[in-house]
Amino acid sequence: MSSLPANLAPDDLAPDDLVPGNSAVRPGRRPGNPCFSSGPCAKRPGWSLDALSGALLGRSHRAAEGRARLNEVITRSHALLGMPADWKLGIVPASDTGAVEMVLWSLVGRRPVDVLSFESFSATWANDIVAQLQAPGARVLQAEYGRLPDLARIDWSHDVVLAWNGTTSGVRIPDGSFIPDEREGLVICDATSAAFAMDLPWEKLDVVTWSWQKVLGGEAAHGMLALSPRAVRRLEEMPPPRPLPKIFRLTEKGRLIEGIFRGDTINTPSMLCVEDALDGLRWAESIGGLPALVARSRANLDVVSEWVARSGWAAFLAENPAERSSTSICLTIVAPWFRALDAAAQAKAARRLAAVLEDEGVALDIGSYRDAPPGLRLWGGATVEAGDLRALMPWLDWAEALVRSEFA
Repeated sequence: MSSLPANLAPDDLAPDDLVPGNSAVRPGRRPGNPCFSSGPCAKRPGWSLDALSGALLGRSHRAAEGRARLNEVITRSHALLGMPADWKLGIVPASDTGAVEMVLWSLVGRRPVDVLSFESFSATWANDIVAQLQAPGARVLQAEYGRLPDLARIDWSHDVVLAWNGTTSGVRIPDGSFIPDEREGLVICDATSAAFAMDLPWEKLDVVTWSWQKVLGGEAAHGMLALSPRAVRRLEEMPPPRPLPKIFRLTEKGRLIEGIFRGDTINTPSMLCVEDALDGLRWAESIGGLPALVARSRANLDVVSEWVARSGWAAFLAENPAERSSTSICLTIVAPWFRALDAAAQAKAARRLAAVLEDEGVALDIGSYRDAPPGLRLWGGATVEAGDLRALMPWLDWAEALVRSEFA
């Protein structure tokens, strides 16, 4: 009889179903929800289309009820995140990307800027600042996948642009202790895969952006833009050094467009998506608010951490445990058979591993991001159940054994 892998429990197994040519046993237990995509992300536990039955379909978003629901997304988000009372929060077009671009085009260029680049999206912001906006005095502080840039190099007389959590690398900023309380520049934070799953130090930040389709599992298309009083003053007192298209404008005649922060959106929003965002916010409130969301995400990381410690073939892409994301959990393959392959074969083997799991219906959309090193990426945000990740872990071992038999 074949030997039992050390990380499989007997009740997870279907003993007669073996991978040809090796001893790995095909698990019997499956995740209740196989959606581990890093965006759009899993819907909240218990979600169904009935949650959207009250959506204002066929109604104007500018009608009183439509504006009220948009404003409800703002007020519930503001309260749930524990945002300071004097911060402004608005709904903007084009997801987190739109929110970040609005901020960069509106704020960057009036003083030198440091941008942290350590994965795909932060590299995009760096390219926009240097190549598109051609911001004078721009510095890119860069690190390879799996690491943060040297935070000690940041010049706090500059504006600073950073991602709190690297969605494509699984590397996060652990806390805000490196940001001084007194600083000349603004701190512009892309928090799309951190908001609602990590504690953000609002007093250390000036602009924060995120999207609906991450930690609360909302539908796509809309972004959220939060501004501190310092950011509002910059917008009003120092107009951007470039013309802006309408979709990027946050001020009019030298004053903030207050309507954006009360539910008067710049373009037409999907009221179906608005209803879904409200459903996610109400669910979050019902389970205990931000502390419960953070705890759920951390529990998901714990499940994967325990498995990685005994897997023998997988490791975190994030080298420093304190910097490991609890949402975008990125894994690299360290098995000797995989390392012996050339780069093209490694990429092919990693894709095959993700495809095997998708074919089995146990994990969907978990291949690493296209620009990241080959491996796997598991979403561990608050809508994911730790039990589903726990059920998935034996399947990862089973799939690795199958792919090893094909490539080694």
